[in-house]
Parts: sequence; structure tokens; C-alpha cells
Amino acid sequence: MENKPLVIAGRQFRSRLLLGTGKFSSNALMQKAIEASGAEIVTVSLRRADLSGGKDPFADILDYVDPKRCLILANTSGARNAEEALRLARLAAAAGLPKWIKLEIHPDPYYLLPDPMETFIAAKQLVNEGFTVLPYINADPVLAKRLEDVGVATVMPLGSPIGSNRGLETRAQIEIMISQATIPVVVDAGIGAPSHAAEAIEMGADAVLVNTAIAAAGDPVRMACAFRCVVESAREAFEAGLSLRMETASATSPLEGFLATLQTKN
Repeated sequence: MENKPLVIAGRQFRSRLLLGTGKFSSNALMQKAIEASGAEIVTVSLRRADLSGGKDPFADILDYVDPKRCLILANTSGARNAEEALRLARLAAAAGLPKWIKLEIHPDPYYLLPDPMETFIAAKQLVNEGFTVLPYINADPVLAKRLEDVGVATVMPLGSPIGSNRGLETRAQIEIMISQATIPVVVDAGIGAPSHAAEAIEMGADAVLVNTAIAAAGDPVRMACAFRCVVESAREAFEAGLSLRMETASATSPLEGFLATLQTKN
């Protein structure tokens, strides 16, 4: 039985693993990891892509991503405010990339935490311009609902800071977002191990985005395989219906009925 497809803005994807393309030791290795991961959405920082058509050998990342197999999700990483993010998104569209944007605005270079106000302003404008917007945000349920109201395609809350590998430190807030959202919730940032991805999917997140944990692994291709397997398994478990967590023990072989039967016989 196949898991239900992920649906974003009316488009179906079989994989619930999104892959970032930064930090790989080479673009060739990145290409192999994409294939191994089964990811159908790949984020690409516009700062690392040559949009001029000039075949810049130092910004040729797009040559290694097959647009027939993967949706190229342009990323506005590096934008410090809404104005810069809008400029990058429009540049990507003018260069012929899909009008799908991972909206990422973080003015603080140390913690890389997203700016909620600038993100909201940019998201609203990009939606009005016909972009499919996937905003990276803090795990803020109120902001998530505001963004949903203006028409974004997903919300992408951080599990912990970008590249920290610390897992779901914001689990409680993400759970609220999942319970309230009518659009997909994609956990982005901080996922450092396949177990973190499984935790996110099993709690009801629609997908996860992983970069550092795969790109910085000793063997990125094998790690991409590991993430692929665990995300598929975790989704299978979620759809099957996980047992409720209980604060007390619950015997798998209750004694009550057994003892009552013995007493009756005696």
C-alpha cells in the first residue's frame, strides 16, 4: 500500500522529504544524494545559481538538478528584509525558474532566525503576484495562521536553528500548528538525524526539509537513503494510526478476565 501523496498548491508529490542543496562537498555528490533521497522538491539558494545564462562554473548548481524529476524551489536565503526577498523571487521568475519560492528572511547572521514581520510582508506581496509561497518561520502558531490567511501554500516552522542538528526543540508549538493548519506543515531546520525526521512525521507534520544532516554526513548518499526510508516508514505508521501514549502501564495480557474465569471454575 502506498502512502498518501503530499499535496502542495494542488500539486502531488510522492516523497515527503524535501532536500536542501547547500554544504555538499561537490555538486556531483549533491546530485547523487538527491537521487538517493527520492526527493521531488529541492531547494536552491539563488545566491549559488547562475541566472544569467552565462554558465558560471562557480554557480552551476542548476546543471545538477533535473527539473523533469524535481521541482526546483528557489530559496531567498540571504535576504535581510522583504524588499531583498521580493527582488530575489522576481529575478528567479524572470530567469525561467518555477514561481515557487521558499521565502526565507533572516537579518541576524549569527542565529539565522527568521524575521516574522518582514516574512509576512513579503509573503503577502508574493502571493498577490502569483507566486506559490512556502515561508520559513519560527514555530509561531499565530503567525502561521496569519500567513495561511493571506494565501501561502505551506508553513515551514523551524525545529531548532538552521544547521544546529538539535532536533525538535519547538515540538509543542509545532503540534499546535499542525492541529490548526489547513495547509501542509513542513518542519524545516534543525533536523539532524533520521530519528528527528521520524518524530516530526509521526506527530503529523506533512513533510520535512533536510540539508545539513545529509550534506555534512560521512556518507551523504547513504544518509539520504536513511532519511528516505525513515520518512516513508514514519508516514506509514502515522497513516496506520499510532497507539495513544499513556501515563500508566496497560497490560498486553490482562489478568482480570483470566482470574475471574479461574474463580468461576473453582
